[in-house]
This record gives sequence, structure tokens and C-alpha cells, in this order.
Amino acid sequence: MKPALAFVASSPVAAPARPAVVRPQPRPTYADLSAGSGRRRALAAGVVALHVLVLWGLSQMQDVRRTVARVAPVVVRLIAPAEPPKPLPQTPVPMPTLQAPAPTFIEPPLIAIAAAPAPSLVVAALPPPPPPAAVVQTAPAPVVPVVPPPAPAIKQIPASAVRYLKEPRWTMPLMSRRLRESGIVHLRVVVDARGLPREIALAKSSGFTRLDEQALQDMRGARFVPQTENGQPVEWEVITPLSYELDR
Repeated sequence: MKPALAFVASSPVAAPARPAVVRPQPRPTYADLSAGSGRRRALAAGVVALHVLVLWGLSQMQDVRRTVARVAPVVVRLIAPAEPPKPLPQTPVPMPTLQAPAPTFIEPPLIAIAAAPAPSLVVAALPPPPPPAAVVQTAPAPVVPVVPPPAPAIKQIPASAVRYLKEPRWTMPLMSRRLRESGIVHLRVVVDARGLPREIALAKSSGFTRLDEQALQDMRGARFVPQTENGQPVEWEVITPLSYELDR
């Protein structure tokens, strides 16, 4: 017999790994650092420029939209109003047929009316008329006129005896000054027992209506010393002059 062949398999155990060799990196030079900084600056500038370009484009689009909105014609469409709904035809309601009742005739009853007796005429005798009364004429009563008692006479006082508690104002009207009007107004004044003017009237005009009216107004403010008769105050009357001169 042939001898068996024996195969020796290789061992599965892996060979030990060699330690990695760390090579020292070369230090960057000043030129490399400057080049890297320039690239970053250029990249940042490009990003900023891109943003600015985008913003400018958006602003241009908004201006274009506004311009288009202004220039675009306004289209007005007239919408016809909706037609109101047509009323539905009404179905006629059949009216019930009314039959008139047949008339019923009722015979009136017979009423017997007795004839009234003829009235008898009664003649009454009228009394004779009375004799006419005799008319007696009487004489009319005499009419006695009623004479009022005479008013007590007012005591007349001369103008020189008049004493004032308050003299008149003697106001010269401004228009009379301008027109050079002047004159003397004579007034009739009735003074009561208290010394107050009760009646003031014009006795003689000065020739100017304006001066006459002013004199009447001025005399209303005057107050007089009361006049007495037998120790009693009485009413009295005086005609007093009021002079209106320009040089006064």
C-alpha cells in the first residue's frame, strides 16, 4: 500500500501588524496663510455681492409690478342684474255653486178695521174783550244836571319865588351846538305837595324843537322846595324859563 499523503495547513494566526509611521507635516508658510485668508475674503465678498444682487432684483421686480399695475388698463365688466323670479301661475280655486232658496209666500192675515165714529162739533162761547185801558200821560221828570265839584284852584307862584332843592341839568344838545341853536324855553310846571314835578308842559317854544324837548327832559329831574298855605303843603304852578345859550 501507498503511504497517505499528509498536508500541513497554514496557521490561521495573522502576523503581527507593524506600527504606523507618523510623518511630521510641514508647517504652513506666511504665503499659504495669506492665500487662504484672501480666498475667504473673496468668498465672503462674493456672498455679500450675491445678496445685494438678489435684493436689487427683488426691488426691481416690485417697481416693475407697481409700474405694470399703474399702466395696466382697468377692465370694467358690467354684470346684468339677475332677473327677478317670475311668479308662478295661480291655480284658480273653483267657487262653490250657491243655490238660492226657493221663496216661500206667506199669506197676510185679514184684519178687520172698525170705522171710527164721526166727531161731534162743540161750539164754545168766547168771553167779550175787555175795554181798552185809558192812557194817562204823565209829565217827564225834570233832568237835574250833575255838576262835578270845582277843582281846587292851584296856587300860582311867580318864577322869582321858586326855590330848588335840585336844579335842572340845563344840558345843551350836541347837535344844537353844531347847528348853533340857542334860545329860551318857557315851561309850565305843576308841583305837588312834596315838591316833585307832577305835570310839565311847553308854555312858549324857543323856536327849536330839539331845545324844547331837551328842556322838558331836564325839568323832570328837578326838585322844588314845597309851598305851604295855612301851614299845609299845597300844589302850586309856575311858568319858569330855561335858557340854552352856546356860551354857557
